[in-house]
Amino acid sequence: MSSSVTLSRRRLFKRDSQPLITLPWVSLEVDFIASCTRCEACVTACETNIIRHGDGGFPTIDFSQGECTFCQQCADACPEPIFDTTQTEPWPQQKVAVSQACLAHQGVYCRSCGELCEQEAISFKPGISSVPDINIADCTGCGACIAPCPTQAIAVIQTSEEDHV
Repeated sequence: MSSSVTLSRRRLFKRDSQPLITLPWVSLEVDFIASCTRCEACVTACETNIIRHGDGGFPTIDFSQGECTFCQQCADACPEPIFDTTQTEPWPQQKVAVSQACLAHQGVYCRSCGELCEQEAISFKPGISSVPDINIADCTGCGACIAPCPTQAIAVIQTSEEDHV
């Protein structure tokens, strides 16, 4: 049985589990799982310590620890041909989404996510309880908005290839 099937089945039975957040510039999870030797070179190289051990020991991103600076040290440290840093987007099939847990949905003023977005991809309509609006075109996927959210309302979600054509 292949590793990707094993990981997918394991996720099926974990109710609250999120899809694996792959490392930047890794195009397909299946290629990554087939090629990654779990040597931990990328985990050690990450300057912000957001690369952690995920399902089956495969490295994954944990944005609750910080943000990606796109330093490419993970790609440089990897002995396998997993990374393609010539891609224009580090995460072409992932985007950030805001859930109903956002404090703005309860009428509470909070703009912590927008204050930390260097790309200014998060905006708010005028008013006290405006929900964050994420401009996907401007969002780099760095994850700076995720850790400061007091209700963990911001998450990275998988998108299909058709969304990026």
